[in-house]
Amino acid sequence: MASRPEHPNAALLESATKGFGFLFANDIVAAKEHFGGNEDPFHLMGLGVCSFLEAVLGMETNLVTEASRLLALSETASRKYAKAKTKHPHHLHSKYPPGMEWEILNADAVVLLGLTNALSESYMGYLQCMYALNNAHSKFTKLYKTVFPNGIPETPLLIQDALSPSSSSSSDSPEDFLSSSTLPGSSALAPPTLRNKASFSSLASVSSVSSGISSSAASARNTPPATTPATPTGTLTPTKGSFFSRWIGGGPTSAAAAASEPSLPLHHGHGHAGLGGGHEPGGVVEDLIVSGTAFGFGLFNLVFSLLPKKVQGLVGFLGFHHDRPLALRALSLSASNASKGDVHGVFSGLVLMTYYGVVLLLSGWQADEEGIVTAYEGVIDAVEKRYPEGALWILNRAKILRMTHDPDGAIRVLKDGLRPERTHSFAQADMMLYFELAWTLLAQRRYQEAADAFLKMTELNSWSHATYYFIAAGCYFSLGNKDKTQELLDAIMNLGDMKKVGGKDLPTEVFIKKKLEFYKEKQTRRGGDVAKYVESVKISPAEELAIFWNTHARIDASTAKDHIKEFASLTPRLSISSPELEELSPDSKSRDGHAHSLKSLLLGVCHKTLHSYDAAKKFLEDAVGYHEKGALKVNTWVGGVAIFEWGVSEIREVEWRERQARKSSESSESKSASDGLDTPTAFVEEFWKTEWDQALTSASVKFDKAMSYSPNTVDLSSRLDSRVSMIRDEVKAKRDKLGLKV
Repeated sequence: MASRPEHPNAALLESATKGFGFLFANDIVAAKEHFGGNEDPFHLMGLGVCSFLEAVLGMETNLVTEASRLLALSETASRKYAKAKTKHPHHLHSKYPPGMEWEILNADAVVLLGLTNALSESYMGYLQCMYALNNAHSKFTKLYKTVFPNGIPETPLLIQDALSPSSSSSSDSPEDFLSSSTLPGSSALAPPTLRNKASFSSLASVSSVSSGISSSAASARNTPPATTPATPTGTLTPTKGSFFSRWIGGGPTSAAAAASEPSLPLHHGHGHAGLGGGHEPGGVVEDLIVSGTAFGFGLFNLVFSLLPKKVQGLVGFLGFHHDRPLALRALSLSASNASKGDVHGVFSGLVLMTYYGVVLLLSGWQADEEGIVTAYEGVIDAVEKRYPEGALWILNRAKILRMTHDPDGAIRVLKDGLRPERTHSFAQADMMLYFELAWTLLAQRRYQEAADAFLKMTELNSWSHATYYFIAAGCYFSLGNKDKTQELLDAIMNLGDMKKVGGKDLPTEVFIKKKLEFYKEKQTRRGGDVAKYVESVKISPAEELAIFWNTHARIDASTAKDHIKEFASLTPRLSISSPELEELSPDSKSRDGHAHSLKSLLLGVCHKTLHSYDAAKKFLEDAVGYHEKGALKVNTWVGGVAIFEWGVSEIREVEWRERQARKSSESSESKSASDGLDTPTAFVEEFWKTEWDQALTSASVKFDKAMSYSPNTVDLSSRLDSRVSMIRDEVKAKRDKLGLKV
């Protein structure tokens, strides 16, 4: 068969891809200059994405406004081009209907516009985001059914086909990424089904699989690789050969025809590789269509799945239902082309990195942490090799080092990424490196360096200077420099109006304002000089705010012990004992329930980090008690966070106990086997299954209480809401793995 002529939009797409290459390599100035030379939807989208990333990373009002403006231009242009379509017969250039590339860009623009509304971290912002996404959901449904008439391929099996010698010999194939970052457990999943609904139909499939990425990672590692030979498709070339053409065989399926199907099962195996339509690879435009559809579909489902449950409930009448595992598989399919520079593939990788990082940092516990870490590392490896100077990839490399208990390595990576002699700079991305560096230094109790890094942030952007000053003040408080602490707290009061995003007060600044008022009121009650209200501060503001970032969960043992020593020395003293502390004498003179409850919460979290679970639960129960007695008028958030951490402690305890028991039994089992004795494996497995069932059940009750303790009026409640949502998914994943009923 004669080769298909080059797609008429291929040159424009390749030009825009070059611009994105500048962006991914940290040269945003060159990227903007390149995109600014054309007014087609590809280049307008490039400008919009540049501004969107600046807005997301910088969180500055003017950047959000500019991003919205440029994305609106891209949305209008892509809609216009999609309607015009093409004068050339589409079958000469692609197996897909004409204009699909513009429809994908239009859907991208709509989603990004919606996400700008969520930057406020307020419930109203989340609702505005959902209403915007509603406008895109029909677009994604149409695209999904056209590009994936049989659903998203099951990644592990088809990846092996794509990498077989008969199908790829290109030096820039995504082998390194695919071999290490395949979605954990995909091959072991039962096939989900996309079910069609009338009116506002769900994007997501009704799936029988787990709701978390880590749900089947362990089973994936135990699943033997597929052995069916790959379908020969020839050598992969960057511009003419479509990487995804080997994944999605067959001719086009119209949206109307797909919509008539009662259900679209996602088949296992090689069903997609040989549907047969006789088409040769369609090049970069078809790559965009497949990768872009997978990206948009995956992003839509993932974003909705991570929104606070309260928001999901409010917009439930729209018919939205999410399927997180399917979303992650779609993003993984798209990201598998990231190492070739495919734009949607790189952004899919960035979305996956962000998701994995958030889950590792904030969920509190993962059903299969090892599987998530492996996938996270694989995505980073793929993109980092192509764009080693990109700040976003350096950032995620440092994050995974911190999450795997190598803070010193993370600090080295971040400092190297900020070295002065770098060729290019992306201000907002560099700011994220400083932000991560500051938190990592704070976690390691390197307070002076952390203070310097947070104050440096005020020079890099205009996002919440109050937050930076507040944390830096806490660092100086921990250093014993109360004069500098007072100076920085006063600076917050002199900043004037609070920061607003999307017309709403920033939740973090609302929290800070309440704390400053509380310090002053407390100083007045004490009869002290109100101008020196730092004297009323008991616990470092930095350590308090760090609770919301779960900073204390990934610290090493020596750092945790240093924290315990410091917190235990503060008044009011506690009467709770632990192996790490001598019994404390109660201070009957103190009536400061806020400081008492906060200290108990911090001590509980630090003891949990040390695997001292009995003590951790006592401290956390003590903190919860203040909430239940109604003793917290300002720190109303403590009760919800404390009972959440209590539930996490129960899960982590049984996990730790099982790990220790299995380690200690290995040698004894080996000896029993050599003596010809039977090992009661079934009995042991049933015992731990029961232990897990009890722990997961008890913890789930506490997670429900955490939500009831944190209504919308509680500071930063949406953050706790998201944490509860994530860990519930992990709990379900563990139950599914063990075969436990809810």
